Amino acid sequence: MNDTDWAERFRQIYERSVEKYPKGSFRPETLFTDEDAKFLTSIGCSRQELFDFVEDWCQSTEPPFETALAITAVRRDYFLQVQLGKPSDRTISMAALPAKSAKVDGIVWLPRIIAKARAKLRGEMPADLMYDCGGDRHFLRNMKVNPADFLREVWAAGDDDRRIIEFVKREKAKC
Repeated sequence: MNDTDWAERFRQIYERSVEKYPKGSFRPETLFTDEDAKFLTSIGCSRQELFDFVEDWCQSTEPPFETALAITAVRRDYFLQVQLGKPSDRTISMAALPAKSAKVDGIVWLPRIIAKARAKLRGEMPADLMYDCGGDRHFLRNMKVNPADFLREVWAAGDDDRRIIEFVKREKAKC
């Protein structure tokens, strides 16, 4: 499946789900078919991850589809290139995440979103955690950082938190 094919199929599933959600499909198990789930798994995306994007869009018109697609594209690339199409057998615990109030270099939320981005890349998010949730969107918007670009930077930085911190500071300073 080439880049265009997967993105178009992802769009079709997303749009169908946005239509179904207001009609009472409020759970990932009922919003997506087994065929949808199989496709999502093949690109490193879970039902829950796409459900979160659909639910947030239907409830608050954020994030737009293009953001969901861009984030999923980064995760897909990581899944295929780094994980060689093999999902992680691990899920991070909510308790292991830095607190929402945690800060580094005076920047609140940054330690948390770094940990969330790493978990997103590896496909290790617990069901009740979303990368690019409302709190993440608020933080990234204030820092003038695109959520997919942040995810790419976290991938490129590996374990180098300082590189990520400096990236965020540079982006914020551009504006």
